[in-house]
Amino acid sequence: MGAMRRHRAAEAWRWQAGGVAMDLAGLRVVKAVADTGSVSRAAEALNCVQSNVTARVKRLEEDLGVDLFLRLSRGMEPTPAGRVLAGYADRVLRLVAQARDAVAEAAGHGGRLAVGSMESTAAVRLPPILARFHRDNPDVELTIAPGPTETLLAEVLAGRLDGAFVGGAVEHPDLTARRIFDEELVLAEPAAGLTTDSARRTLIVFGRACAYRGRAEMAMREAGRVPYRVMEFGALDAILGCVGAGMGVTVMPRSVVERDPWRELLAARPLPGALARMPTQFIRRTDSIETGSLRAFLAAVSDGPP
Repeated sequence: MGAMRRHRAAEAWRWQAGGVAMDLAGLRVVKAVADTGSVSRAAEALNCVQSNVTARVKRLEEDLGVDLFLRLSRGMEPTPAGRVLAGYADRVLRLVAQARDAVAEAAGHGGRLAVGSMESTAAVRLPPILARFHRDNPDVELTIAPGPTETLLAEVLAGRLDGAFVGGAVEHPDLTARRIFDEELVLAEPAAGLTTDSARRTLIVFGRACAYRGRAEMAMREAGRVPYRVMEFGALDAILGCVGAGMGVTVMPRSVVERDPWRELLAARPLPGALARMPTQFIRRTDSIETGSLRAFLAAVSDGPP
């Protein structure tokens, strides 16, 4: 009887405490531990001590009556229940952030917008779009985050970006894609010509997360430049500068290759039709709220050809 009374008392406590631990701080902890797989890394990400993370997780588990994580020698792994809660935590935290931005907009305090973009798009296509947007929305705090397509997809899905310009077709149940324009991809070589066979067989590109890299490798194979070697760089100007110096070739949009100062240093060779066309799309989460800032940005994108 004593054990039964203690069990009922515990159940009553859980019922009375239900929801107390399920606050935003608790949800942030669950998401951080699920994302990092470690209490120490979660604490570092949340800028708090490890004991707070451990206590929050334990309190939530007691509150819900389930184990949220498996304690392993290599870290913390979400249980099925933990994965479910982490998914809801992600959605709730994104909605809270969107709500704050919407309230700020309604109060006339501008708003915030974080947009990702491929480097080539940011260099050539975005300046007139950003000029139109800033002219009409000077109070909006706009951040542009450059990166390769696969990285941008992950950042939008995680809710860290409100949207992003990416290359190629996008098919994901949680993303909405809007085609903005098509790029013509070309094989960029030094204007002075390639002086060695090694340079003809050297491909200078971004990492594998780049949408253009797959096209570039296909172009090398179709041109018979095999075997080829790859040199990876993290910056657009570094890639174009090395091509201009005669170190190798790359595949880029014609709009990039034919802009200053590269038009004097590079030659654009056409690619076969199947490889030459690459759509640039603006993606965002399907379940995201379209804030006034985002509507204004999309209007700036649609206001004439980029």
